[in-house]
Parts: sequence; structure tokens; C-alpha cells
Amino acid sequence: MHLDNLKNIYFIGIGGIGMSALAHYFVYKGVKVSGYDRNKTELSKELEKIGVEIFYEEKTDLFAGLKDVQLAIYTPAISPTNIYLEHFKKNQVPLFKRSKILGEITKPLDTIAVAGTHGKTTTSSIVAHILRSNNKDGVCFIGGITSNYNSNFLIGDGNLSVVEADEYDRSFMNLFPDTIVLTSMDADHLDIYESQDLLIKGFKDFTNLLSDNKKLIVEESISDFFRENLSYGFKQDNDLQIINVQIKEGLYLFDFVYKNQTHEDFQFKMPGSYNLLNAAGSILACLINGVTIESIRNGLKSYSGVKRRFDVLLTLPKLKYIDDYAHHPKEIDSLLRAVKSFYPKKLIIGVFQPHLYSRTRDFMNYFAESLSGFDEIFLLPIYPAREAPIEGIDSSVLLRKIKNNNKRIINSVDELFNFLNLDLDIVLLTIGAGDIDKWPEKIKKIALND
Repeated sequence: MHLDNLKNIYFIGIGGIGMSALAHYFVYKGVKVSGYDRNKTELSKELEKIGVEIFYEEKTDLFAGLKDVQLAIYTPAISPTNIYLEHFKKNQVPLFKRSKILGEITKPLDTIAVAGTHGKTTTSSIVAHILRSNNKDGVCFIGGITSNYNSNFLIGDGNLSVVEADEYDRSFMNLFPDTIVLTSMDADHLDIYESQDLLIKGFKDFTNLLSDNKKLIVEESISDFFRENLSYGFKQDNDLQIINVQIKEGLYLFDFVYKNQTHEDFQFKMPGSYNLLNAAGSILACLINGVTIESIRNGLKSYSGVKRRFDVLLTLPKLKYIDDYAHHPKEIDSLLRAVKSFYPKKLIIGVFQPHLYSRTRDFMNYFAESLSGFDEIFLLPIYPAREAPIEGIDSSVLLRKIKNNNKRIINSVDELFNFLNLDLDIVLLTIGAGDIDKWPEKIKKIALND
């Protein structure tokens, strides 16, 4: 595929986090970019600012403007009956999934692919930030908006690329990784994989794309699934071991051991042991790709996180407000432990929007257990995304299973504030991968007015 010769590309589902990053790349390359999305988002607005024409309706009278399109790119989240998808098929315009194009773009570079059911976005953004601080970044596609750059796309003059390797729909099999960081393999996307065993097989198939197992970097709890790989974590037998962890003034201070040598005085601001693990995997990926210890130290110290990943949005005398993308019970567990470790004396109030009927069904009891750990929990209706409703699966079923007397279903920010007691010393968390991402601005506005 010769991407360099393209002049006109159309994106179906352009407003998603992965698709918008690809769109930014082609705009940077001087290609005319247009596309469709069902909803206008902050990501699509940013694309419109740089000249991308975006349509928000499926209208056949718009086909006339598509006659010069040379390539159409689509996300697997798009409906198979989308009229633009059908139009390009009918007119035999080359049509590829996002992951196929991502693989083609990064194939000529030394690609660090970050895979796993949790931690991909944070880990890939840490790696990209460290590479940029060492002038080694080539092109980086991040599954979230980095706080340091306010972008999900970075491009530099280096020879290393960073990509998130998405397991959904087995998209990661279209990549050409030279280094893999594998953060986790918890059961998820069972609508695709049917069982955790098949999910693990999918990840193993992906790691087999590597030509050198010594560039497979695996988190300590799943290292036994692989052979001849590198491992990271807190245990002594890891290739990279985090030691001497302290929490001081809202920061983690730590050292690490690598190749029998201790490296000291590292700082990292993201709370939670899971984020220290993300940092450890990032450090190891950078070390084996020639980044200096000092660049890693400086990069970690200046790393500011990713929006919607333990994103502290408001700090008032009695209210700390944090927004997080967590949408799997394991992620909620990790988030809650992190909040309790950093704010041990505060009441912790969660507002959770379940994401997908199938995920809610598959992990109903695990979700209930995770959400029972909050001092008070509010549930929103399930965000369906690409799915049709499943009979007998809704937020009221989940609510009944939560072992917490302080629980209820709400539908709006105003309703939330009707029940919040702002005289108490609290941490408020909005949690989920759906349109709860639209709540923070209104929450901040109401909280500040109060």
C-alpha cells in the first residue's frame, strides 16, 4: 500500500480517539481529509479547526462531494449499514480498517506497541513523552489526550513509533511491532473472544509477531504465560524491579533495579500501584531502545498524565474531584485503591456509567463487588455504544447487587448535586467510558458556584 501518493482520504467514524489521531497524521502530511461521525465531539471540533470537513448526518446527497476520495478508513465500531461504508464498497474505493492503516504507517519505524486489557493509554503516553524528551520520537498514536501536549498524536524526527495495540476485533494483528509492552490480560471483550482463554491466545498470537522475544516486556503477574521475555514489577526476580516506594507531597518517589544496578531518585505523579507498574513497563521499553537513564528520570518527573486517567479536575477545601475512564471492574478496583492510598481520610463517592450491555452482563457480579467499596455510589444508565439492549440487563439489576446502603440511580448532574453533601470532606469520582465524559465541566461549574 502506497500511502505517500494519496491526496484525498475519508474517515468513517472520524471523531473517535484512534481515528482522530490518524486524521491528524494525514493532515500533517498534506492530505485532504474529510469524514463522518454520528456525534460532534471535542476531538472532531479540533479537526475542524485545522480544515477537516466533517459530516454528522447520513445523507445520500453528500455523495457528490466524495468522488475524488482515494481511500476510506473506518473504525470497527461503525455500523455495517452506514451509508458511507456502503457507498465506498459499491464504488470500489479502497476501504480499510483503522488498524491496517496504523500498521502501514508505523511499519518503516521501530515500533513500540503497548498491549493489554488495561493500562495501554497511560503506558504508551509515558513512553511517548520520554522518547520526546530524548528526541527519539518518530510518530506516536495515543489512545487518550496527553496532558503534556493536549493531543493524541505526536510526530518528531526520531526513529521510534509508539502505538496502542488494540485487542478488540483482533486489530493488533495488523501491526508490525519491534517491541511489545504487555500490561494485562484480564477477561474483557468476551463478545469477541468468548472466553478468557481465547483472549489470552489472542495476546499470544500478537506477541508471536515479534522476531525477538527479548523485546517482549510483560507485567509480572502474567509473565509466566510467556518464555524468554523481559518482566517488570515489584518482585525481585523481575528484569526491572521497582523498590523503595514512598508517597510524599502527592508524588511517588522510587528507585529501580535493572541488570543488578540500582538507579535512584525517580518521581512520578500518577497515583496507584497500577500506575507505578505502567511506569515500570515504560522505563524498560525505553531502556532496551537506547534511552538514557537521565532522560527517563526527567521524562517521568515532567509527565502530567492523560485526560480521564486519574484526572484531578478540582481541588477545594472539602472537595477533590477526579475523572477517570475506568470501565472494567479490575480498573475500578485499582482506581479505588489508589484514591484510598492518597486520600485516606476522605469519604469516597463514585458516579459510574456502565459501558456496554455485554460487558455489564459478563461481569455483573464483579462490578457489584468493585462498586460496593465506595462510601456512596451513583449509577447512570448503561451506555450502549455499538450494542442493542440485552433483555434483563440494566443499571437497576446491577444496583440491587451492590452491597452498599448509599446507592441510587441518577440521570443528570443536577440530580447528583441534589444528593451530595458538600459539607463533608469528600473525593468525588466520575467513572466510565461513555458520554459521562461530558459531565466534568458542569460538575466543576456547579461546585465552584456553591
